[in-house]
Amino acid sequence: MSTRRSVLALALAASTGFALPAAARSSGPVVFAAASLKTALDEIAGLWSRETGLPAPRLAYAGSNALARQIEQGAPADLFLSADLDWMDALAARNLLRPETRSNLLANRLALVAPVESKATITLQPGADLAALLADGRLATANVDSVPAGKYAKAAFEKLGLWVSVKDRLAQAENVRAALLLVARGEAPLGVTYATDAAAEPKARIIALFPEESHPPIVYPIAMLRDSAHPQALRLLEFLKGGTARTIFERHGFTLPTPHRQGS
Repeated sequence: MSTRRSVLALALAASTGFALPAAARSSGPVVFAAASLKTALDEIAGLWSRETGLPAPRLAYAGSNALARQIEQGAPADLFLSADLDWMDALAARNLLRPETRSNLLANRLALVAPVESKATITLQPGADLAALLADGRLATANVDSVPAGKYAKAAFEKLGLWVSVKDRLAQAENVRAALLLVARGEAPLGVTYATDAAAEPKARIIALFPEESHPPIVYPIAMLRDSAHPQALRLLEFLKGGTARTIFERHGFTLPTPHRQGS
């Protein structure tokens, strides 16, 4: 049976009241999550399994754009955790979400990072001399046209009047963790990531935080997919929104979206 047919079969089983296949009951919900959530979400997934006695969720990480496109093509996800509102809105527009389950879960900060041994310092403001810090190197970012972290970076550089000085010096990666890896390996002297990613990478350090007003609010929405038939999907979603998970997210540097940072 194809993946798409398997998903439809599970949905039919749920809607008609038939028992789900044993294979579906014996594995956890599938969570598609932005790459920047990996460190915290891996820890939370283990805790979920220990506390509930249920199978750990199956976690798939990538750029939010790539995950949303896979969902649009029928990938069998139960929950989606995006690093921005745009890609969640795109799925909502195609009626692929259960709208009553959607909420804004987390917030983050945008950071300029360098290899841990770098002595670079800078204040991110109009007129900042990024070219001097880059020298002959490139600035690592996630793709600035599609990946949330890259889009935030471009918006911030434009707001600060620095885009012209960096746009031809970019090393664009498929997601924010891949951009961070270029910096951690010393392949790029600077990079733009979320603050939480830099905190999780011992070979990189934050040299400056972007002013929050320089880019749209960094908000992580969560929702259950319309075709999800997993019996534990909604319970997992509520667990991710609960206090235990929040404590772990906050320990990894995430914050809660405040009303003025909801991104709406």
